[in-house]
Amino acid sequence: MTPQQLKNSILQFAIQGKLVEQRADEGTAEELYQQIQEEKQKLIKEGKIKKEKTLPEITEDEIPFEIPNSWKWVRLGTIARELNDGVHYAPKYCESGIPCFSAKDIYNFQLNNDRCNYISAEEYQKINDKIKIQSGSLLVTKSGSIGRTCVIEKPFPFGLVESVGVINFTSIFSKYIQYVINTIFYNGSNSEYTNGIGVKHFTLTLISSIKIPLPPLAEQKRIVAKIEELMNLVDEYKDSYEQLVELNKKFPSDIQKSILQYAIQGKLVEQRADEGTAEELYQQIQEEKQKLIKEGKIKKEKTLPEITEDEIPFEIPKSWKWVRFYDIVRFKIGKTPPRAEPEWWSNDIPWVSISDMSDYGKVSTTKEKISIKALNEKFNFISKVGTLLMSFKLTVGRTSILQIDAVHNEAIISIFPLVDENYVFRNYLFYLLPLFAKWGNSNNAIKGKTLNTSSLNEMLIPLPPLAEQKRIVAKIEELMALSNQLKR
Repeated sequence: MTPQQLKNSILQFAIQGKLVEQRADEGTAEELYQQIQEEKQKLIKEGKIKKEKTLPEITEDEIPFEIPNSWKWVRLGTIARELNDGVHYAPKYCESGIPCFSAKDIYNFQLNNDRCNYISAEEYQKINDKIKIQSGSLLVTKSGSIGRTCVIEKPFPFGLVESVGVINFTSIFSKYIQYVINTIFYNGSNSEYTNGIGVKHFTLTLISSIKIPLPPLAEQKRIVAKIEELMNLVDEYKDSYEQLVELNKKFPSDIQKSILQYAIQGKLVEQRADEGTAEELYQQIQEEKQKLIKEGKIKKEKTLPEITEDEIPFEIPKSWKWVRFYDIVRFKIGKTPPRAEPEWWSNDIPWVSISDMSDYGKVSTTKEKISIKALNEKFNFISKVGTLLMSFKLTVGRTSILQIDAVHNEAIISIFPLVDENYVFRNYLFYLLPLFAKWGNSNNAIKGKTLNTSSLNEMLIPLPPLAEQKRIVAKIEELMALSNQLKR
């Protein structure tokens, strides 16, 4: 349950008489109601308030829920001493002086004077004579976000405009009515109290007609005390809930990172002696490399420096071997034909950009394509279906597998393991290169991080035997599937 749902439940329980127990010694709402009517008649006779129109009785069909026997359904106007609007004209505002509030200045049960207007003492006197603010006055917004409330516990000089109504009570605890209104407008439907097309507008007539579940006065005070006690606990719960939500958001992602971290450290599956060693695989790769050099299929490059102890980021199993990227694969960097020359662009050959790739995804379509002429004159290769791609500029380490024959831009490399069997090595790199790439010698580029040919060649790779790579990939895919179930 979210903190807001919990607050809503507390308020709903409160106005249904389920938050505190009923006590016989506190009397009944009917007795309170009769007392209020007697007080109102007395004030009318004394000329202190005006006699208002009789409000319709509440019918059975209008009652939204049951309340305790000691309570009574009433209309707000029947228990209010008087209801007034703010001023109906635009006051003369000043740069400073006495604050004058409108509906926008009432939220979170408070008056906020950060953006309110100001009026002079003379203008305030005209307004104050009309609105009659007293201790316990309940302010209700009538336009914009209607039904927001504020109780004035200690009156101070301020003015109100027409978008705010003022309700004064005798023998009613204003804060209880405040919570009832808040529950009606923010925990349920308020359509029966609104009118207008497009803009909701609340009138004093509608405010008077609001149905109130009325408890005895003493119970009203106990209800408010319990609400405020629980709301403090809800605020504490909110902090914990938000932390939990954040953990839940990160949970599947953190699990996946842990799975891959365990994989590259040799902790995801056990090592088996009958599968040989990475050193044996490495020597096989070097033999294949020398063969390709002799055949002129790849060029011989400078010998890379030996891997030092200081470079090694973590321990790996004894049957594994730390190697450099260049030692185990060959890769090709893509190109971007000149944009200003239309002859290079058509609908012939798919051209992959980083935006066509997704993390651990597959590329089956591209947003752009190049011409046959561009392929023949600008590119010296085309990457076939099944080729592993990795971005090494801006979005460093994103890997995807081609499901179409394609070329790509200069921020992407096509990767070809020198020794592979049924894509075992390719799949190992597919899952784990994103982590390896982060150890590369990245330099800050204008638009983000980037690697270069040298740092790609020197990138460190923890190499397991080929058979173990296959088992690692199978375990990764099994655990990722479970992690995705958790995410959903």
